Amino acid sequence: MIVGKLIVWLIIGALAGTLAGRVVTFSREGFGFWTNLLVGMAGAVVGGLLFGWFGVDFGLDALKVSFEDLVSAFAGSLVCILAWWAIRAYAGTRRPRTV
Repeated sequence: MIVGKLIVWLIIGALAGTLAGRVVTFSREGFGFWTNLLVGMAGAVVGGLLFGWFGVDFGLDALKVSFEDLVSAFAGSLVCILAWWAIRAYAGTRRPRTV
């Protein structure tokens, strides 16, 4: 993995996280600035790795910040949001044991 590619993922991830937060919550704020930023950065890394593993390449690498980076970051952000919801739902269904 190239360090420059990771930096692009993080920068584009900030934008993708904001977009994903707005799409999922149907509100202008999304999950809030910092949460959108963190979800987007995590999503950019997850999306970049997933696209790399599955060999997804749109052939749009001519741009320094490519459309492919934005799409993979957005997809990864949505995966992170779904995982977050699943973990919260699982934690909400667990009941403490009484002794």
